[in-house]
Parts: sequence; structure tokens; C-alpha cells
Amino acid sequence: MSSPHQPVVVLSRALDQAGDALAAVRAEDLDKPTPCHGWTVRELADHLAAAPEHFLAMARGEEVDWRAGTGVEPTGLTAHFRAYADDLIHHWHGQPDEQVAQADWQSAELGVHTWDLLRATGRPVPLDDEVAERGLAFIQQGLTEENRGDAFGPAVPVPDDASAYERLVAFAGRDPRA
Repeated sequence: MSSPHQPVVVLSRALDQAGDALAAVRAEDLDKPTPCHGWTVRELADHLAAAPEHFLAMARGEEVDWRAGTGVEPTGLTAHFRAYADDLIHHWHGQPDEQVAQADWQSAELGVHTWDLLRATGRPVPLDDEVAERGLAFIQQGLTEENRGDAFGPAVPVPDDASAYERLVAFAGRDPRA
């Protein structure tokens, strides 16, 4: 049975696995390419580490520049991420039930970029299927071919037996089998 705060529970797990993926990045990984077209591990890790801070700024009604990073050295990204991740979960616990479903889009963003980072580094951080399932269900509601912009390529077809993460990243324009 799903509670009204299930999106926050899942977001918490998305934040945990993203933090673990950031912690697994090594100095020798930083210049590697990622499935996030045109981004290195260094750039993607910084973008992912800035996500909770950006989510909180949006919640305060502030304008967010998604290209802006943390301004933190790579060795400090995990601590930066985890501090803001904790604040983000506290924010969601204070929201009315009808707004909490919006946490699913944050799980989608974190899920895709966690997968990108792990694919680029080859690190074996386990991924939570419910993060991918909820994130995919959310973005499928509003992401169309017309509004994908620069952030999302065209959806990539996947076989019926594709995993939850393969379906999520394929919908976001990544080829999970490449």
C-alpha cells in the first residue's frame, strides 16, 4: 500500500544512491565521457551534486541556472550533495500531501544522472528500481517529443524485458545497451 509520502520515501532512496555514486568517483574518472552527451564525469558529478541545492532554490521560488555547478572541488562534492540532500528531505516532509507527488520528478532527475555517472565510471552501486519506476511514470506524463529541449534526446526503443533503469534512461534519450 502506498502512502501519500511515498514519493518522499523514494526520493530519499534516490538521494542515497546518488550520494553513493558520487562517493565512488575517483580522480582517474573525472575526464571520462558520460552518456549525458558532451559532459565529462567531472561536469556530471558537479551537476548531480548541485541538484538538491537547486531543488531547494526552486522550492523557495528562486530562479535556478541548471548549468551552474557547486563551485566545490571534486573531493568535496559528496559532502556538499549530502548536506543539501538532507535539507531537501526535510523540506518535503513539511509539504502538504497534494504537493508531495512533485518529488517524483526529482527522483527522475537523480535516477537518470546516477545511472549516467555509474555507467561512465563502471562502479557497482546498486540501484533501486522504484526510483526509476516512479521517475519514469512522472516524466512520461509531461515529456513529449516537442518539449525535450537540449536536456533530453529522442526516446530510445528498448526490449520488453528492459530493466526499470533501462526504460527510464531510454525515455530520457540514452541508449542503455550502448
